[in-house]
Order: sequence, then C-alpha cells, then structure tokens
Amino acid sequence: SATGLTLALFNLPAGDWEAGERGLAALSDRFEAFRDGVAQGLDYALATKTTQLHMMAGLAGRGDAAAEAAYRRSLDYAAERLGAAGIEVMIEPINPRSMPGYFLADFDDAVARIEASGRPNVRLQFDVFHRQILHGDVVTGFRRLLPVVGHVQIASVPSRNEPDAEELNYPYLFAQFDRLGYRGFVGCEYSPRGATLDGLDWFKPWAGRQG
Repeated sequence: SATGLTLALFNLPAGDWEAGERGLAALSDRFEAFRDGVAQGLDYALATKTTQLHMMAGLAGRGDAAAEAAYRRSLDYAAERLGAAGIEVMIEPINPRSMPGYFLADFDDAVARIEASGRPNVRLQFDVFHRQILHGDVVTGFRRLLPVVGHVQIASVPSRNEPDAEELNYPYLFAQFDRLGYRGFVGCEYSPRGATLDGLDWFKPWAGRQG
C-alpha cells in the first residue's frame, strides 16, 4: 500500500453489534448472514492483500447441539471458501469476563476444533490477555500450542492497557516467542490509557525489528 503497511488480520462481520451479537458462527438461525459476511470479508481481504481473517463464534451455549452443529458448519464453510483464496481462518477463545456467554472460551477446546476440522488453513489466534485470564501458564501453553498458532495478540492483564505493567512480564514473553520460533504478527489489541501515541514507549526496544 501507499503507507508501506501490511494489514495482518481483520474480523469477519460480527452481526448486529448494537443488538448484542458478537459473531455469527455458532448461531443456528444466522447462517445466511454468516455466509454473506464471508463473501464480504473475502472481497476486503483480496483488495487489501490480507491473508488471515478472524471468525467470531458468537454468544451461544457451549455444548448446545444446535450451536455445535452451526459452528462446525460455519467453520467448514469459511475454511473452504477462504482457503481457495489462500486465506487462513483464525479462531480465538475469549474469556467470559470480557464477553459473557461467548461460545468459544477455552484454548484446548479451540485446538480440538482446529484438529477436528482437518483443514490446514484453520489456525489459533493466541490472545495473551484471554489466555492469562482463562488458563494462565502462558509460555508453557504457547509452546504446546505453537504448531497451530497463526496470530498473537497482547495487552496488559487485568486492565487491557499497554503491555508494560501489571501481571505479565512482556519482555520475557517476547523473548520466549522468539526463542520458540514464532515468526507471525503480534497484534496490539489493547485500550490505551490515554492518547495512543503517548503510550508507545513500551515498543521502543523492538522498533525496526522484523522476523
């Protein structure tokens, strides 16, 4: 692009956010809207040369037969349609404190669904914020799950601000990600404490590094 930036990833349409929808994949009565969202996401991905799209599951009861069937159908559809264009489908466990009732709220459950799909373009979106709240044990979990990790996201815990304080030692985590061989993008999915640019001092040690 003219900016020289790469658009690493974006979400497929999440439905009617104002009405409370947080994704459509596990909603048994919303498959038509989900399918239209995949088509729209594909158009945007091709236009922006984005190779990873996050499929939000939505608010649905885990273990509910209709939700389970809907999620499998949606994941198969998205993986096939997007895979034909060389695009990966990311699935992300989200903690219930941040999003109560979210269908996908366990990392091992997400990995089991990736493996059951049998599709090489279905990958794990490893959000460190959600991992810490759901399970802790970030480094050991990352090491074990690395074969299916496609994207990493970061934020402080518990406040979800810049990754420079609170529960997690991010310099240590970054060093471990490098040592373990992760070469993908690291997305900054946090809420700045103030103005965005004012909170970027944490990034200075890694500015200009690639791969």
